[in-house]
Amino acid sequence: MAKEFIEDKEFSGIDFRLNSLGKGEYENCTFYNCVFSQADLSNRVFSNCRFEACDLSMAALANSSLKEVYFTDCKILGVHFEHCNAFLLSLSFENCQLNLSSFFDLKLKNTRFTNCNLEEVDFTQADLSSAIFEDCNLALAIFYQTNLEKSDFRTSFAYLIDPEENKVKKARFSLNGIPGLLAKYQLIIQ
Repeated sequence: MAKEFIEDKEFSGIDFRLNSLGKGEYENCTFYNCVFSQADLSNRVFSNCRFEACDLSMAALANSSLKEVYFTDCKILGVHFEHCNAFLLSLSFENCQLNLSSFFDLKLKNTRFTNCNLEEVDFTQADLSSAIFEDCNLALAIFYQTNLEKSDFRTSFAYLIDPEENKVKKARFSLNGIPGLLAKYQLIIQ
């Protein structure tokens, strides 16, 4: 059975837990106020698509391609992005809840996270060079052997990043974020 090619279509208010999203390639599509919670989105291609006010919590993305995909005002809890096809992976997040999600070992250069809740997100071994974390909560986020070179954390908070375990050359931090870089030393900074 041939996979569908869907272009320039808007999907609004659909619960894809009940009506599975057809396998195929979606280009320049917008998904607005849709529910994909625990849905299987494996083996699909999303190119230049937007997800706005959607719930993608615990969605399965095995071997799915996400090329220039924008998430705005979405709930994306516990999603394993590392199961996606890494080829041409390009994501952007604004006003999203990404708690407990994983970006393990992904190349996410220049990725933008704006006003996102990233509590307990796993960035282990990811390449986040030149990424922008603008006004993000990074409480208990895991950074281990992560490339953070030239990344911008100046307006984000609650992160714990060990400069000895991560690449941080030319990364930008605010003075308020210094405790998050020195936490392992148990210093008292006043």
